[in-house]
Amino acid sequence: MNKNDLISAVADSSGLSKSDASSAVEGVFDAITKSLSNGDEVRLVGFGTFSVAKRKASTGRNPRTGEPMTIKASNQPKFKAGKGLKDAVN
Repeated sequence: MNKNDLISAVADSSGLSKSDASSAVEGVFDAITKSLSNGDEVRLVGFGTFSVAKRKASTGRNPRTGEPMTIKASNQPKFKAGKGLKDAVN
């Protein structure tokens, strides 16, 4: 399922027009993104938790040349599925 499929599914299940469903889906994505960029986590009970994991700087190797290189520290978005989602999938 891609983003357009998700928008269509939301429109069908909620009775919204596709443009309203698109606005709703975009609004949810924007809210989650903004919260994570502020360092907060988003908990959706029964669905899962979005959080930010901090990666430390490390040393790696350039696969083309084999030279050591420094990989800078970064923040990575992380998702942990909740019990309701796990039960629905299994």
